[in-house]
Amino acid sequence: MTITLYNTLTREKSEFVPFDSSNVRMYVCGPTVYDFAHIGNARPILVFDVLYRLLRHIYGPEHVTYVRNITDVDDKINARATEEKISIRELTNSTLAQFHEDVDMLGALRPDIEPRATEHIPQMIALIETLVENKFAYAEEGHVLFDVSSMKKYGQLSGRSVDEMIAGARVEVAPYKKNPMDFVLWKPSSGEEPGWESPWGWGRPGWHVECSAMSAVHLGNTFDIHGGGIDLVFPHHENEIAQSCSAHATDIMAQVWMHNGYLQVEGQKMSKSLGNFITIHDVLKKAPGEAVRLAMLITHYRQPINWTTKSLLEARRTLDQWYSICADCEADKILPENFVEVLSDDLNTPKAIAAMHQLKNRYAGGDQKAAGALKACGIFLGILCQTAETWASWRPAGREIDEQEIEKLIAAREIARENKDWDDADRIRDVLNKMGVTIKDGADGTTWELKP
Repeated sequence: MTITLYNTLTREKSEFVPFDSSNVRMYVCGPTVYDFAHIGNARPILVFDVLYRLLRHIYGPEHVTYVRNITDVDDKINARATEEKISIRELTNSTLAQFHEDVDMLGALRPDIEPRATEHIPQMIALIETLVENKFAYAEEGHVLFDVSSMKKYGQLSGRSVDEMIAGARVEVAPYKKNPMDFVLWKPSSGEEPGWESPWGWGRPGWHVECSAMSAVHLGNTFDIHGGGIDLVFPHHENEIAQSCSAHATDIMAQVWMHNGYLQVEGQKMSKSLGNFITIHDVLKKAPGEAVRLAMLITHYRQPINWTTKSLLEARRTLDQWYSICADCEADKILPENFVEVLSDDLNTPKAIAAMHQLKNRYAGGDQKAAGALKACGIFLGILCQTAETWASWRPAGREIDEQEIEKLIAAREIARENKDWDDADRIRDVLNKMGVTIKDGADGTTWELKP
């Protein structure tokens, strides 16, 4: 089956043809491990997890290599380690362990290779040396900087000229720069900062050069897909292209560049100052990982997503319905063709989820075979992977729920309603609400669920 993908570099959707179908290679920018990853960080994790699953399905698991790096040398890491009075290694190890725990709960497959920046310093130094030798970079005052004027195609990914970039970006003005847009490849380290010996003195790499070096080591000088959030197009991915193409004398670094859209929370930009900053860890205390995953995939990856409590509740209700149909049946061995087709069309998860709703409707109409197809689709997307009992037993962290007491209150409310004692019925609803329980009256009686 043909896969089509939107390429940020060409600004069009086209058929994906890997360099080598027996070795399909994808690189995605991973976390900087100094703090809990926020819910916006979850989006590229899940988007490219679905793409990884699709590539494995089309080309075979043994023919796909997925690399997602770990940035474990960074000024934010240095500052946090100093603040907490612990070593940088202790901070990065504990943060990485927490990151793994959180994304595992989201159902994300581990990448094939997860390189750490600090384990690739010699390769970074070698890449920088090549750039300096070939006049793409220069050393000044202990720094090494990439000379943007040496790269004629600089700006091709973001679609902006150098003048536009200078006007729209916060560029560091420094006396050792030839051009304001020149960016750091290597910088000096003080005694308290992490550092390594180099031809330019004791120092550490710039952020952009880390990904250029690690991708080349594990995927080669050119590879198939490079992914990340839309916020990384400039300067990070733009600078990666400049470094890699200049160092390796290639026209491209990756043939397809994919970027997921921004995330907002309840219609606003997420920020600590607005009090709407949400970590993956926090949201997993309030909702099961599969619900978080489904809520994220309902929106097409290239579109902005508005993360809301309502959307999370709707995802949980959808999963409740699907689990009631297929949790304990056998998943079909072959995926429905239309499901794979829509995913192959630029990873259209909303249409894939719509296809699953159609299977649910077919089941409701008497087609019992639809249950196995529904489960197969769910497992492919990383949901419907539990038993019905495990799914139903999930509870928010730190909340003790007495189900017998809830059922007793609901029964008492039913009696009050039968007696038309609306005041007592409302009082009981208020009691349940304070317990964090939402009730819904329907033709088949009253159902309840926990608020996220």
